[in-house]
Amino acid sequence: MTIEELQEYIEEEDVKFIRLAFRDAYGVQKNISIMSSEIVKTYESGTPINAREIAGFEDCPFAVLYLRPNIDTMAILPWRPDSGRVIRMFCDIYTPDGEEYVSDTRAILKNAVKAATEAGVEFRFGTEMEFYLFKRDDNGEPTTEPYDNAGYLDIAPLDKCENIRREITLTIERMGLTPERSHHERGPGQNEIDFHYAKPLKAADQMTTFKMVVNTIADQYGLVADFSPKPLKDSPGNGYHINIYAVNDKGEDVVKYAAAGIIDKIRDITVFLNTTEASYRRFGNNTAPNKINWSSMAESELMYIETYKDRTRVELRSPDASSNPYLVYALLIYAGIDGIKNNKALPKEMDASAMMLPKSYDEAAKLAAESDFVNSIVPKEIISEYTSK
Repeated sequence: MTIEELQEYIEEEDVKFIRLAFRDAYGVQKNISIMSSEIVKTYESGTPINAREIAGFEDCPFAVLYLRPNIDTMAILPWRPDSGRVIRMFCDIYTPDGEEYVSDTRAILKNAVKAATEAGVEFRFGTEMEFYLFKRDDNGEPTTEPYDNAGYLDIAPLDKCENIRREITLTIERMGLTPERSHHERGPGQNEIDFHYAKPLKAADQMTTFKMVVNTIADQYGLVADFSPKPLKDSPGNGYHINIYAVNDKGEDVVKYAAAGIIDKIRDITVFLNTTEASYRRFGNNTAPNKINWSSMAESELMYIETYKDRTRVELRSPDASSNPYLVYALLIYAGIDGIKNNKALPKEMDASAMMLPKSYDEAAKLAAESDFVNSIVPKEIISEYTSK
């Protein structure tokens, strides 16, 4: 869509407001709204924001940064009125000099995709994200009382979340996302919605949109959605499983080499995949991994790897939804490229001597801060944000 076509769309669909969305260093969505009449100026020159109020941008050398929208990420917000509609577009962040801001994690992912293209590799990511639905108290405050007591793949009436998952799925589909499956998970009030493979930027945009939609629909039902890694002490945690696809420019499946590269770098990058202390309480509980291993049996390993109909699927099972998908996918791409370039081999399946994942946030932060690999990719401002807590 060109800017002229966008202007026509705005007029035809009675769009009055445009949300310019972006992310802080942790992937938390932020936005500023502009009137639709401002779109050309914003597209050409950007809309200013106070940079130093954003997590991870506090040491920005510029007082003001500029948001410039990506038109191809435009989506109607279906829960807003049809009259005076609201659309949302994801933005890239620029300095007053017109350069991409170094700590914009969407820009980091764009650079990773460029590096993969130069290496002759195409990556795609599919996602499986879990979340709980909890009740609110009489004052509307969130509780940790689950919305139901159903378990894995249960159905209504035991599964009270069924209609909410249906509405979430239909809403995100209307917004241009590609959901694949949904079901009740193991925990009481716990749900999972899965997405088809997508190119890295779209996959990351989908996850940002998905969390916004889940939170919005849950609120409309008088509930609260919780994506945190360990909401209930004695129940399963919330995972953010990432399915990885990689082919070279000859069309050859090279994802096993990529998987070996990720396994090799996983301890260095864990702090970006698991960003809270609660993330490390999830490790080793129920089916969450705590060792750096893999298998084709899908039990509690770091990676599940299967080959079906001449195509290999790699599922990384350690991340959780506290992470920033733009940063996560960028790191997985760079680690994958390293594995592919060096023809790295996977370790022995379910190796009993496999190393452990970091056992605490502090351990993970120290590993990242000292990693040459991380320091070659992630801006020092973001490394400091994650490792200096």
